[in-house]
Amino acid sequence: MIKVSFPDGRVAEYPKGTSAMDIANSISEGLARNVLAARVNDEIWDANRPITEDVQIQLLTWRDAGGRYAFWHSSAHLLAEALEALYPGVKFGIGPAIEEGFYYDVDLGEHSVSVHDLPAIEAKMQELARQKSVYERKEVPKAEAIAYFEEKGDEYKLELLEDLQDGEITFYSQGGFTDLCRGPHLPDTGKIKAVKLTKVAGAYWRGDENRKQLTRIYGITFPKQKELKEYLHRLEEAKRRDHRKLGKELGLFMFSDRVGAGLPIWLPRGNAVRDRLMKFLQKEQEKRGYHLVVTPHIGKKDLYVTSGHWDKYGEDSFRPITTPHEGEEYLLKPMNCPHHCEIYANKMHSYRELPLRIAEYGTVYRYEQSGELHGLTRVRSFTQDDAHIFCTPEQVKEEFLNVLDLTTFVLKKMGFDDFTAQISLRDPNKPEKYLGSDENWQTAEQAIIDAVAEYNLNAIQVEGEAAFYGPKLDFMIKDAIGRQWQLGTIQVDYNLPERFDLEYIGADNKPHRPVMIHRAPFGSLERFMSILIEHTAGKFPLWLTPEQYVLLPVSDRHIEYCNRVKLRLSEYDIRGTVDARSESIGRKIRDNELKKIPLLLICGDKEEADQTVSVRIQGDGDKGSMTIPEFAAFFKILAEQQ
Repeated sequence: MIKVSFPDGRVAEYPKGTSAMDIANSISEGLARNVLAARVNDEIWDANRPITEDVQIQLLTWRDAGGRYAFWHSSAHLLAEALEALYPGVKFGIGPAIEEGFYYDVDLGEHSVSVHDLPAIEAKMQELARQKSVYERKEVPKAEAIAYFEEKGDEYKLELLEDLQDGEITFYSQGGFTDLCRGPHLPDTGKIKAVKLTKVAGAYWRGDENRKQLTRIYGITFPKQKELKEYLHRLEEAKRRDHRKLGKELGLFMFSDRVGAGLPIWLPRGNAVRDRLMKFLQKEQEKRGYHLVVTPHIGKKDLYVTSGHWDKYGEDSFRPITTPHEGEEYLLKPMNCPHHCEIYANKMHSYRELPLRIAEYGTVYRYEQSGELHGLTRVRSFTQDDAHIFCTPEQVKEEFLNVLDLTTFVLKKMGFDDFTAQISLRDPNKPEKYLGSDENWQTAEQAIIDAVAEYNLNAIQVEGEAAFYGPKLDFMIKDAIGRQWQLGTIQVDYNLPERFDLEYIGADNKPHRPVMIHRAPFGSLERFMSILIEHTAGKFPLWLTPEQYVLLPVSDRHIEYCNRVKLRLSEYDIRGTVDARSESIGRKIRDNELKKIPLLLICGDKEEADQTVSVRIQGDGDKGSMTIPEFAAFFKILAEQQ
């Protein structure tokens, strides 16, 4: 017998050789129908794989990331089986599951595939899925594996085998297809009910541009047709909300090849939103005892060598800037932290002065590869709402809780009410990735875990996602169409204070080492703006929108009255513009609704005679005529509702 421990702490005994599917069936047939795979200890296994020793187990369904991984990995094999049936002689590179779906890199030889061929491949996949072929796992000696792929003439699999040792090679077969694979996979193909191949692209073998370019076919599958329909609807909605498209239409930001790829330029309307975000956070920070600072956009290379950023991020930085002075090198600032360490080191601090909270809207630079640049979400120049708190070890928990409170306040104010937290810990199997002692890491990780528990925050723990200098808490938000984004981070750092030899004088009149908390609720203003644009579909809340209203004169003779109304509305702290173009009123309404301006105020002869405005809400129609005080009261109610 073997002992099986479940996530709820329950332990049960089963015969040796029992599978996760056997265990699911022992609980209920309904559960077994939904099980796709299982997490056995720290690995994801096939649900039918025999278990021969005591284990911890989690049964995985479609709701679990591990279950979806097995589903999409199996779907990649189903795609390969369909391609082999339709294009004899096809050779296969790799076919992994990705965040949403899967792809397979293939060498089609004399054949070619375009988007027009995808429906036929989908149909073949669905035909094969209906056969309910079992995914069978087999351990294979290396010599046998080599012989199999030599006979098939598949040089790509043979190259992959070169990196594998005898005794760690497994094949998976379903129907008439066999692949080199470590798994995991579904029990059978019948669970794949809905198929959509989404894209065809080129991909160099093993990412090397000097190797052959293969055909990469992307796809996604679901256990129900309804889920595919919902996914396709989300895709269309995502296209409509694309921040690159809306940014251009609304005149928010631009890029210029002459300025350089990945270097965003904020236009007046976009800068107005950005500026209000900054002022909003600055006001909150001042309430909470932060001091705003400004540091240079460059620093000596030695500064980042000391901090460790050169060692960890040097390859992703712009090349060093040399000066006329021999041996002197500067870097475009990759992070703000080292500069803030220097601010702290500028004078000796007493424990009575701590915590010291330093904040900056600091612009930093990373040389992202051109193929990875994407609108505002992946750029080479971005501004962080950065802050660093220097405190005593005894103050860490309280300060972390204060930052938690600020971050959750900011997210909710922006309309991101649906979020979870991720405690990002180091990978215990890769200590070389991190700076600092085990003791400091354990202390920092426990401080975050304790603070999150006290705050009663919904959080998960993930190993291997920590920063190189310390663990962190990342906030994962869901936007209006259900996509998940990482926004905002809090990090506890015992290492940079050591590297910069930072000290404070304690109550015992002796020097002590402070702890450093890194904090950025927005993360970067560029990425935050991209997510906010897509979350709101460009319809920013009233307090944030560049123009809260536009006055539309029916004819040129009403422009003067519109200007007087604008002046009066400014007394109520309501901002807007006058559209004085010589266009019809219908054209003005259409154009300004496309700009997502929340309130359209129409002024003609009747309105001027009555000293009113005719109010129209963007997307919600006419609301009648109002005097200026009536409109101001109406505006206040609208603003409070958002």
